[in-house]
Amino acid sequence: MSISSKYGYVPDNEAISRHLELIAGNLEEITTPDLLKSCFSIMDLTTLANEDTPASVAALVEKVNSFEKDYPDWPLPASVCVYPNFASVVASVRKNPKLHVTTVAGCFPTSQSFLEVKLHEIELAVRGGADEIDIVLALNSFLVGNIDAAGEEIRASRERIDAVAAELGRPVVLKVILETGLLVTPELIADASFLAMENGADFIKTSTGKVKVNATPQSAYVMCECIKKFYEASGKKVGFKAAGGISSAQDAVCYWSIVSTLLGKEWLNKDLFRFGVSRLANQLLTAFEQKTVNYF
Repeated sequence: MSISSKYGYVPDNEAISRHLELIAGNLEEITTPDLLKSCFSIMDLTTLANEDTPASVAALVEKVNSFEKDYPDWPLPASVCVYPNFASVVASVRKNPKLHVTTVAGCFPTSQSFLEVKLHEIELAVRGGADEIDIVLALNSFLVGNIDAAGEEIRASRERIDAVAAELGRPVVLKVILETGLLVTPELIADASFLAMENGADFIKTSTGKVKVNATPQSAYVMCECIKKFYEASGKKVGFKAAGGISSAQDAVCYWSIVSTLLGKEWLNKDLFRFGVSRLANQLLTAFEQKTVNYF
């Protein structure tokens, strides 16, 4: 029995396609200046490049610091997302604590290592100042049907995060990346979604941005349907994060519309909805200003 069947969920591909066509046809009509600002406010502004250095990460955070002065009518992004060794850089350079420190961890982007190594990296990231940890589902277990092992890694990550967070006296969010581009069917995406939520994910996230196929409207739709089913069954609200290839204002509005349609207004905030992005910030500013803006 699949995990999804416990929740009475079977993806309806034809219905999903119809609904996505309706959403796509309505994007221009719903795009407003306020919506562009709202999309900006839920961004995890991301740099995950091989050439990242403490200086380059600090420079990105300084741009966010300056943004409050240069665009006083705009919200801050939700966080800056970096590799775990840069958590302390973001934490020390940010001027506003409302800007969270997000790090990928647990041997991102492949999750191919020993669980002990993953947990130690997660702990170091939290101790370094991370407010949010993004880990990758252990596909080496999940794709061969070893669901228990894949779930145990998420649960162990959750427990390590909670133990260190309690010691430090602050909450830390766990996001689980499903890498939906490598899950070849909507059914697998659904099972991965429920597995992550059952084992303690605060958010489920589409992608690392490091494979050929990253976030897609179809995968987002399935994940949001699963979030809704899980909430109906458990009463727990789990967030959704779209990441990888989201580079235009229209992309952002599309995912916003999916979340709004399926989950409602309660999910349209940074506590339950995020974008993982490197290029989107400038595109949202450009769409708002109606001229090219290259701030970040």
